[in-house]
Amino acid sequence: MNDRFDIVIAGGGLVGSSLAIALEDSGWRVALVEAAAPRLDPEPRPDERNLALACASVNALESLGVWTHAAARATAIARVHVSRRGDFGAVRLDAAELGLPGFGAVLPARELGNALLRRLDGCAGLARFAPAQLVAVEARGDDLAVELKSTDGASRQLTTRLLVGADGTASFVRRDACIGVRETDYRQTAIVTTLSVEHPLDGCAYERFTDTGPVALLPMGGRRAGLVVTVPQERVEAVLALADEAFVDWIHARFGYRAGRFSRPGRRHAHPLKRVMADALTAPRRVLIGNAAQTVHPLGAQGFNLGLRDALTLAEVLGTAAAGIDPGAPDVLAEHVRRRRDDREATTAFSDDLVHLMGNERLPVRLARSAAFALLDRLPPLKRRMALRGMGFRGDAPQRTLSR
Repeated sequence: MNDRFDIVIAGGGLVGSSLAIALEDSGWRVALVEAAAPRLDPEPRPDERNLALACASVNALESLGVWTHAAARATAIARVHVSRRGDFGAVRLDAAELGLPGFGAVLPARELGNALLRRLDGCAGLARFAPAQLVAVEARGDDLAVELKSTDGASRQLTTRLLVGADGTASFVRRDACIGVRETDYRQTAIVTTLSVEHPLDGCAYERFTDTGPVALLPMGGRRAGLVVTVPQERVEAVLALADEAFVDWIHARFGYRAGRFSRPGRRHAHPLKRVMADALTAPRRVLIGNAAQTVHPLGAQGFNLGLRDALTLAEVLGTAAAGIDPGAPDVLAEHVRRRRDDREATTAFSDDLVHLMGNERLPVRLARSAAFALLDRLPPLKRRMALRGMGFRGDAPQRTLSR
């Protein structure tokens, strides 16, 4: 087998797999390095981690041929309700009233992973190395020599003109390239689970802010909903230890009863929250996308959506092999950075600013925040603009996000 490639993607997660699919017809010789062996996970779980996919992401997944494998398991988001406990006013967004087809969809991360695996199985010309991990990278003229190690200890060397780091927050590609990070520890933890609701959410997603962090309730169809609740680090163990009934009461004290009484919570999983921003997106013949480039607070559900736009923009910049460009050339990587700048900066700043604004308990801030909520809810043009940004239509948007 020829181990020389134009592009090697390190990381076979949601973002790395999406990039591999987007490059399918490009003519580039592409390899995908996956830490775990590909395996479908068909069984639903009571502790599902759910993704709120922006409309732009749904469009892109349709264009990539992925959505056909996932659509039946997705729940459309038709309405969004945003409020803050202790404040007056709320923002209510209704896609139909704003003349929009919908805000996006909720999909279990497991189901998106399955859909991507099914689509990858049909990717012509894609070389996949799994389970394998990058352990060394060496520059050799206009190429990089990439050493892989499999779980049985066997080594293999690939040669590539471009190495893409899609390998997560603790990215090996980023560390190996000596790219630093700016890190913000929010001293908060997200507790993720699912539960049953008395009244079906009927396509409505809720974001409820409290003085100790936000609560998100995501529609999953029927009477099941996804829950993400943020708590201070010092309270995590106590919340995880609560009996189911006590946990439900604790959630109601923060969220209220808009969906009626909660019941049957699933297993709870804790995820410490940090903001990790790479100081640079590129190094010689290397580029970072997804969580390797930026890991953001889950508030606003922008993590995967932002990473997918990273992948699609990079695929557009790389174009096709017929163009005769060098995929790892400095000007190619600089164009990717230019196109991602506005969206990346605006989205990450929005998430970070919202964390601090909504957690501020000072009376003047609370009054101003409440007044802003009440005013915004009465201004449809501003609500529509806000909705479009949340749907992923900002900056130099990749073309695949615009098609439907």
